[in-house]
Amino acid sequence: MGMQAITAEKLNEWVVSKKGFFIFDVRNGKDFEDWKVEGENIDYLNIPYFELIDGVEEVVDQLPKDKDIVVVCAKEGSSVMVAEMLSDAGFDVSYLSGGMKSWSEYLYPVEVFKDDKIKVLQFIRVGKGCLSYMVLSENEALVVDPSRFTDRYTNVAEKEKVKITHIVDSHLHADHLSGGKELADVTGAKYYLMKSEGAIFDFEALEEHDKIEFENITLEVLAVKTPGHTPGSVSFFVNNKLLFSGDTIFVNGLGRPDLGGKAAEWAKDLYNTVYSKVSQIADDVIVLPGHYAAFDEEVNAEGFIGSQLGLIRDQNEMMAGKSMEEFVDKVAQSASSETPPNFEDIVAINRGVKVVTAEEAMELEIGPNRCAVHHTH
Repeated sequence: MGMQAITAEKLNEWVVSKKGFFIFDVRNGKDFEDWKVEGENIDYLNIPYFELIDGVEEVVDQLPKDKDIVVVCAKEGSSVMVAEMLSDAGFDVSYLSGGMKSWSEYLYPVEVFKDDKIKVLQFIRVGKGCLSYMVLSENEALVVDPSRFTDRYTNVAEKEKVKITHIVDSHLHADHLSGGKELADVTGAKYYLMKSEGAIFDFEALEEHDKIEFENITLEVLAVKTPGHTPGSVSFFVNNKLLFSGDTIFVNGLGRPDLGGKAAEWAKDLYNTVYSKVSQIADDVIVLPGHYAAFDEEVNAEGFIGSQLGLIRDQNEMMAGKSMEEFVDKVAQSASSETPPNFEDIVAINRGVKVVTAEEAMELEIGPNRCAVHHTH
């Protein structure tokens, strides 16, 4: 019948609107199980492309007649060929333009908060589960945990008629490449990071800045040092209303203190964070994390990932009533040997120790994030 390309942006609209559709993923089984387009009303069929080279006759009975079908592969080529065969077999199908590469790189802004002093945008990188933020006030903006796609932030800043003057990374990211240094170079903004993370380029050490105050505006950013995920993890408390929690607190869990190979030691830090520092923060503060694990489970009615701290506490048994020993034992038992794909290379690049091309950066980032854990519910 026919075939057409569907962009990551359009596919994301389907996911967000909870549209029912069918994904025919032609990557190998391990890649599919590890990482795929996820949503509330998606049905799947996974058959590797190499099993379809001789034709699609044996799979047509497994495809729906009453749903939109999207063929997906890693970078597009294989999905185009399969979509052509399905079209010749009488199906009207789409293929994901750019494949899972384009899905990994797509991010979009959503307004999460606005009052008479500030407006906050959350940038959702739906294919990676990564979240970044822009806090706007008067003519200036602060960016939190930017991805490597720096033009997405500069384009929004231009549209909003603000200048990006401050950039903060809550920690040294292990699952994706930070855009903090590049965005600072492009905009002239001050870039803040914990010195303990070992970066070798120039930046403002967060250890020396308990508060980051903008010169001409009333926006105040308070860095609440929250070790636990990595020794240099921090959270940012804005105007006593918003907690940018990095990889420390998620909507459905806590951060992974086992990523550095010191699960028990760092779990104690995470315990002290949760029971000493975060426990002092009011229930009505909105938590805005650095990651999410499952979009359809964690996105709220307003279309962003975030929740009031009190609700997160109520739903997370690890955040109340545990002794340090219980907490550390539970985390240590659940410590995973699985690190994010290309963990060591990404950390080296984010420290400035290693430099890669844009193509290499794309290859390194393909795959899931594993920084949000379910075991600490």
